[in-house]
Amino acid sequence: MRKAAVGYAVGKLMQVMGLFLLVPLGIAVYDNFHLPLEELVIQAEVRGFWLAVLIGLTVGTWMVASFKAARHEQGVKEGYAIVTLSWLSLTLISCIPLLSYLIATDQAGWTSFFTHFTDAFFEIMSGFTTTGATILTDVEAAPRSLLFLRALTHWLGGMGIITLAIVVFPAMGVFGYQMFRGEVPGPTHERLYPRLAQTASVLWGVYVLLSAAETVLLLIGGMSLFDAVCHTFATMATGGFSTRNASVAAFQSDFIEWVIIIFMYFAGINFLLHFKFLRGDFRVLTRDREFKFYTAVMLAVIVIITAVLFFNGPAPKDHAAKSYRNQPMTPTDFAGHYLRESEDFESLYGCFRKASFQTLAIVTTTGFTTADFDLWPDVLRFMLLLLMFFGGCAGSTGGGMKMIRVMMVGKIAFNELRKLTQPRLVTLVKIGDEAVDDRRVINVVSFVMLFVALFVITAFVMSMFVPDLTTAFACSIATIGNIGPGLAGVGAIENYAWIPLPGKWILILSMLLGRLEIFTVLILFRPAVWRK
Repeated sequence: MRKAAVGYAVGKLMQVMGLFLLVPLGIAVYDNFHLPLEELVIQAEVRGFWLAVLIGLTVGTWMVASFKAARHEQGVKEGYAIVTLSWLSLTLISCIPLLSYLIATDQAGWTSFFTHFTDAFFEIMSGFTTTGATILTDVEAAPRSLLFLRALTHWLGGMGIITLAIVVFPAMGVFGYQMFRGEVPGPTHERLYPRLAQTASVLWGVYVLLSAAETVLLLIGGMSLFDAVCHTFATMATGGFSTRNASVAAFQSDFIEWVIIIFMYFAGINFLLHFKFLRGDFRVLTRDREFKFYTAVMLAVIVIITAVLFFNGPAPKDHAAKSYRNQPMTPTDFAGHYLRESEDFESLYGCFRKASFQTLAIVTTTGFTTADFDLWPDVLRFMLLLLMFFGGCAGSTGGGMKMIRVMMVGKIAFNELRKLTQPRLVTLVKIGDEAVDDRRVINVVSFVMLFVALFVITAFVMSMFVPDLTTAFACSIATIGNIGPGLAGVGAIENYAWIPLPGKWILILSMLLGRLEIFTVLILFRPAVWRK
């Protein structure tokens, strides 16, 4: 391991993050501009942002200057180390403003430093990994600058920090592709152009274009510019942080919901397919088997959920009331909440709209909510939990295992079933007309096994920290799959603030492992990787 080369690249990324933090700093200054200068600079969020910018730019510049001689010495091991260490470093820098705010708003102040640091690190890691799990119990009480920071971490983490750096600094290293592979979701990493920087530029170009389009439509729907930008960032990154306590449901607008539904669907598609489609290759979607499987799963689940909700309605009130909540409602409050949620199931359109939104939010791992799905029948709750494993397409901003891996595992199992009756049969795993080589098959099977094993281990450990088994299972897959809301104690109208500190650090690691697809992080635990 050439540690100097790793230090150089991480320093570059810290410089980039320091510059991006100037935007929420500007919002913080603007919102507090009525204060005298001496009070403005020590205002909690303002102080936090200028400290973060100063640290990011100063430390980053020092690292770049110190390790500049090693900038071309990056190899495979260095690529993986850069990805993991940069995500940890940028999360550490970006959590400073939120940490400053949490300390300032707590009467305990600095005596609860580690608790607030854990919460701030959790929130920002949740942002960068596009998980959307929050510890904020009152989102609307937070300053706009911090709400924008949450959305910004989503947007940067969705397409990838390394991918952006490759666009900004094309000569970061001759092994930039290794970093690209370590960060871009999915088992396939197609390159449109020989130069990696060109491919990265295409991905970000499509990302920005779709983000601009959604922002305009949300403005037309009646959102303010601030809300529109924040929700666009969260949608296109499949993140899920909202500026409202009730998430998207707070806007009470069918138009806004359908705009977000459509763009959640777009965000779950491989962005290279978007590019080819925009270039005039209109048949690219019909040729891509993963896209067709992704769409078929969406439609099938939406139809099933719509039918169950329309004909059966929510779960019986007494049964739904037994679902674990960290802060249970009074019987009167629950009865009112149950009645309000049930009103949308009286019409077929209402059921279809709720089913469409929550299916897209879970499958694409966006995590927005417009319904308390803990009130739904158990069969639908189980279906949503299962969908958390699927995720979007490879090359999208979605989390989970990815549709292509689910397809490949299904084909491998089907081929083995055929061999039981035809022992001499020689079969290949094929996606469309393309045969998948053995190396990719082994990689996919290994990843799925690790993903499931990580889920089992995390659920087992979390069952020691939370008093409800459903919550332990749900928070495990919701963080590994980068979904955000789960069931029961971390459900649609709950949050993660009450999780004990050790549990939060377990979930932080789960979010990072899930976003960087396990291998990128685990490889650093091999001692051989760190030897020269």
